[in-house]
Amino acid sequence: MAVDEASTPDSRRVALLAPLPDHRNVDTPWWQELWRRHVHITTPLRARGLQCDIEFGLSAYIVRVSLPDDSYLIIGPPQEPSSERPPGYPEGWIATREHPDDPSLFEVLYDSSPSEDRGAPQRPEARNGGSAQPLIEAIDQRLAQLGLLPHPVLPGESPHVHSSQPTPPPRAQGVPGTPDRAPVYVYGDALRALTDGLNGAESHADAAALLHQILEPTDGLLAQLGEFFEAAGEKAKEAEEDDGFDLSYDLADAAAEIRNLGEVLHVAEDRMRALTPLASAPRLPSSPARAPSLPPGVLPPARPRPTR
Repeated sequence: MAVDEASTPDSRRVALLAPLPDHRNVDTPWWQELWRRHVHITTPLRARGLQCDIEFGLSAYIVRVSLPDDSYLIIGPPQEPSSERPPGYPEGWIATREHPDDPSLFEVLYDSSPSEDRGAPQRPEARNGGSAQPLIEAIDQRLAQLGLLPHPVLPGESPHVHSSQPTPPPRAQGVPGTPDRAPVYVYGDALRALTDGLNGAESHADAAALLHQILEPTDGLLAQLGEFFEAAGEKAKEAEEDDGFDLSYDLADAAAEIRNLGEVLHVAEDRMRALTPLASAPRLPSSPARAPSLPPGVLPPARPRPTR
């Protein structure tokens, strides 16, 4: 896949993503579409040095993660009964560790699937539903205990922590007429502050640190924006109307496109850091210009709607 073909000098790379699997399906459109819909799971794990693959389980697609001791993780939705959710966006995640030659190593690392027994107490993870971040954190914790993380993540750090820290964005100015003069677009203002910081960056290292805020695969802006659209899709389903279900699929597609963008750009930060500074390069104005309109991307074929 071209997404992983970009390269930067090894001395500048902080954390390489684990390689893609090596089989003939990797170049097929259907496998690439499945991979795209699971990048919010595979990218953080690959940033930790873990090789991932997409396979079909008992009734739904799963992520298989190879571990250094020849055991492996199986991460997927509940298999029995089968899920009607689209691949990559289940009602809950189940992560197990297994070994092909030692059944005694089987364990459940995480289970956020809803309980079928209404009278039984819910597992603490069940409240997380299909959210990816708590799943990755639970895998981090257990694999660290077992010493099976090739690139361990230190407490409070993400896989691409750098010493160069960006300048905190200035507080957005209040808008007259709003309660307590609160800003109307506080999140847009925060991103605009990052853009201003990028335009005024003194070095490519400073610019790379700002890219890190956007592209970090677990806590960066793109990752969290994917989580946002996924949550918006779940909220749309609560209406239990046809248009609510249609909207939820559109929002799920948006989440997948955003996560795929993070996968495509995962080396941009290190490539920026590796650039040779140009002393004569003019600095761009701090006021961001409006971006030109872009043609809509090619969306995957519509999925069949589940019966309700």
